[in-house]
Amino acid sequence: MTYIQSTQAFTDAQKYIPGGVNSPVRSFKSVGGTPVFIESARGAYIVDIDGNSYIDYVGSWGPMILGHAHNDVVASLSDAISRGTSYGAPTLLETALAKLIGEMMPSIESVRMVNSGTEATMSAIRLARGYTNRSKIVKFEGCYHGHGDSFLIQAGSGALTLSNPNSPGVTKGTAQDTLLAQFNNSESLETLFQQFGHDIAGVIIEPVTGNMGVVLPKKEFLMNLQTLCKKYGALLIFDEVMTGFRVAKGGAQSIYGISPDITCLGKIIGG
Repeated sequence: MTYIQSTQAFTDAQKYIPGGVNSPVRSFKSVGGTPVFIESARGAYIVDIDGNSYIDYVGSWGPMILGHAHNDVVASLSDAISRGTSYGAPTLLETALAKLIGEMMPSIESVRMVNSGTEATMSAIRLARGYTNRSKIVKFEGCYHGHGDSFLIQAGSGALTLSNPNSPGVTKGTAQDTLLAQFNNSESLETLFQQFGHDIAGVIIEPVTGNMGVVLPKKEFLMNLQTLCKKYGALLIFDEVMTGFRVAKGGAQSIYGISPDITCLGKIIGG
C-alpha cells in the first residue's frame, strides 16, 4: 500500500485545521503513522484517496451499523433531501422518531433532540442540576462522555481529594463540581455519597464502557448504583451514545434490567 496522496492531504490540512484533523482520535498519534483520507465507502469497506481498500471496523464510530451507503438508507436520505435540507421549524419526522425511541427504550418518557452526543450529556447534567437544585455530578474514571468541560476531569491524588482538570481551559471551579468514582467499585461510590450525597445532582455512567476498552459492568454494581441514587435523590444518567441500539435493541439498560432517570443517545440514531 502507498499513502502518497493521504500524506500530502494531511500536510495541507494542518495549514488550515488544528492538528490537521477535527477529532484527536483521527490523528493516529496513539498508533503512529499518518491519517488516511477517505474517498468513498460501501458496505463493510472504505477506500482512501490512494485507492487502498480497508475492512471498516470503525463504522464512523457507530452510525454506520448497517454498513456504508446501504440502499434503504440512501433511498430514505434522497427522499428527505428532495423535500428540503433544513426548515428551522417542527416536522412530523421528529415526533415519529421520538415515539419510536420511547417504544424501544421504555424508560424514556420524552425525547429532546440535539446535535451530538456531547450536547446530549451536557444537557443531561444541566437537567439533573436544575431538577435537584444541586451542583455536583459523579462520573467514573475511564468513562467518556464527550468534550464538555465537566467531563474532562481526572482523579486527584487521594480517594477523597477534589478532581483536577485534565485539559487546558477547564477551570478548577468546574472540576470541583465533578466527583470521580471507580467503575465496578461500589465501595468508591458509597464513599462519595456518604461525603457529598446531598449535594450530588446526578451520576453519569457508560453502562458498558468503551473508551478504556470494553468493560462489562457487574450487575450488582449497577443495582447498587441505582439504589444509592434513589436513596440520596440523585438522578441516574445512562450514557448510551455507544451502546444504545447496538448491544441490544433496547440498549444496555434492557440487558441489565436498570431503568435510568435520563438516557443519552447518539451515533446510531444519526445513521
